[in-house]
Amino acid sequence: MEHRVLGVEGVEVSAIGLGCMGMSDLYGPADRDESIATIHAALDAGVTLLDTGDFYGMGHNELLIRDALRASDRPSISVKFGALRDPAGGWSGNDGRPAAVRNFLAYTLRRLGTDHVDIYRPARLDPAVPIEDTVGAIAELVQAGYVRHIGLSEVGAETIRRANQVHPISDLQIEYSLLSRGIEDDILPTCRELGIGVTAYGVLSRGLLSGHWSAQRELTGHDFRGFSPRFQGDNLRHNLALVDVLREIAEAKGATPAQIAIAWVANQGADIVPLVGARRRDRLGEALGALDVPLGEADLAAIEDAVPADAAAGARYAAAQLAQLDSER
Repeated sequence: MEHRVLGVEGVEVSAIGLGCMGMSDLYGPADRDESIATIHAALDAGVTLLDTGDFYGMGHNELLIRDALRASDRPSISVKFGALRDPAGGWSGNDGRPAAVRNFLAYTLRRLGTDHVDIYRPARLDPAVPIEDTVGAIAELVQAGYVRHIGLSEVGAETIRRANQVHPISDLQIEYSLLSRGIEDDILPTCRELGIGVTAYGVLSRGLLSGHWSAQRELTGHDFRGFSPRFQGDNLRHNLALVDVLREIAEAKGATPAQIAIAWVANQGADIVPLVGARRRDRLGEALGALDVPLGEADLAAIEDAVPADAAAGARYAAAQLAQLDSER
């Protein structure tokens, strides 16, 4: 397994991380036994970064990870916090107050069964709380030994600079894929100027780029992709046509569309770690195979010709969700 380094503090992790959200929430039902087997398979393959959020399944995902980890497993665990849920599974904003930070972490440590979190980050910017206050509270937890490193998620360049003045930031977690390239304008250059890594989620655009999606697939009410503009009507048909072109490139390389899409993200810089949201061992194996797909300059050019920047039809989130993203301002 290839490794990469996040941030100036030198957080070394595997070149691909496993995003565990879909094992508990937001993508419809998941099989618990298969989820645990997938985590085991990832760790056995050399994956050393697991990503979760305390609000994924309202704590379920952290408990799942705790139950999956064996005595010999020592992965880095990245945790997002701050998103507020209600008993019906709805969303109620974000809380970045220092007292809330300490409270969230206390529950996370208990659910994970550990004495520290490797990377701790607010899931979204709380507009009512200065980022300096939120990061300052996490920095105190670093000093106390409860947190090793501080990350950010879905924030813009100005917020990144302000946060990094309080404490070194290890990485920014943000959506980045062939269909979502907005970070290339300001956010990615800012991270590189400051020596901050990027953990890229949505590298398959929530399954659109996987090569396994079809226009006939029905989404249940528990799958948030049903509200995503990219999965609706003419937008979906347009986006799947892009995948068909990508498939031709993949077949010429002896790869799958998913592997090409993941390899493209991995090839955008050694400071970028793709997070794959595999919920099954076969999908995990396919994703990890992306590391064995060599992409030269001609290959990268062909991929970007097939799926140029801004080629996607529809925004990456519904309008109400986009309005809450500091990274989109």
